[in-house]
Amino acid sequence: MHGSEGKDDAHSTPQADPRSKLFPRVMGSLAIVGLMVGLMIGRLTTPDPSVLQQVEVTRDGLVVWFNNEPKTHGEIIDGSVALLFEAEGKAQKGQLKLNDKGVNWRVRLSDGGLLLSLVAARPLQGEWAGSKVDGRWRLAIHLREQ
Repeated sequence: MHGSEGKDDAHSTPQADPRSKLFPRVMGSLAIVGLMVGLMIGRLTTPDPSVLQQVEVTRDGLVVWFNNEPKTHGEIIDGSVALLFEAEGKAQKGQLKLNDKGVNWRVRLSDGGLLLSLVAARPLQGEWAGSKVDGRWRLAIHLREQ
């Protein structure tokens, strides 16, 4: 009976692989390091989320303060003013006086962020403008009767 030595390479014993076993490990390590560096860079470049800090009542509207500028979408719907902010914050409500008549305002959480609505017994018109003040974002909302 013949042994399994590789005298003429005609036997069933496979030959030893001459390639190094370190190559797959090196490639795997490089892939993991690349993934981790990419995740760190992505985390560093992601902007901070906008957060509603406070709502102030003025004589002709509201001033809304955020930590940075949120994406804002506003509409005047059937005499009420509605502003949608891509921001985080807590629900709030209050009332202000416009020409000695009451205007109710409410901030509530919605699917798109925070929804600020201003409603009165008569139709309202509104204008809003934002600006950066002392490192925060200030959105002034001015109301008038229609």
